[in-house]
Amino acid sequence: MAEDWRTDRIGSALRGENPAVLRRLEAGFAVIGDVQFLPGYTVLLADDPDARRLSDLPIDRRLSFLSDMDRLGEAVEQVCRRLDPAFRRVNLEILGNTDGFLHAHVWPRYEWEPAGLVGKPVWLRPAAHWTDGRYALGPHHDELREAIGRELDRLPGLSGRCRPAAGHAR
Repeated sequence: MAEDWRTDRIGSALRGENPAVLRRLEAGFAVIGDVQFLPGYTVLLADDPDARRLSDLPIDRRLSFLSDMDRLGEAVEQVCRRLDPAFRRVNLEILGNTDGFLHAHVWPRYEWEPAGLVGKPVWLRPAAHWTDGRYALGPHHDELREAIGRELDRLPGLSGRCRPAAGHAR
């Protein structure tokens, strides 16, 4: 049996084997999140598998990564605003406390979130939000995936536009 792409998210993206990849950007890969309890959750994976923190990248790659994070955040914001009138904002986070590779989380936030959680970090959600099958990424998220990908295509990047990852269709 082939190795699960989740055990090497960056390597599988570089090989064109990561099915969560939405687009190849300047310094990484825009991917849809494994869970969608906040629809539109995406992650930017750095394209350097050895980078564990932002400071591991040369300055030009750091700036490209941050620009990609901004671009992905804007794409998620535009799509989520169109799809849900209760869209509130996007939160951008570079953490790395659990997964040691450089990545950034893009979390859309909504007015319909529970009052006790709407103003708090996503990480304070009950454990069930991370494991409940209702929130797992699946075919019913295809429209959302496609919309974010199209929005990334529309928004200019450092070189003017993104390109599809090897093995990934637009």
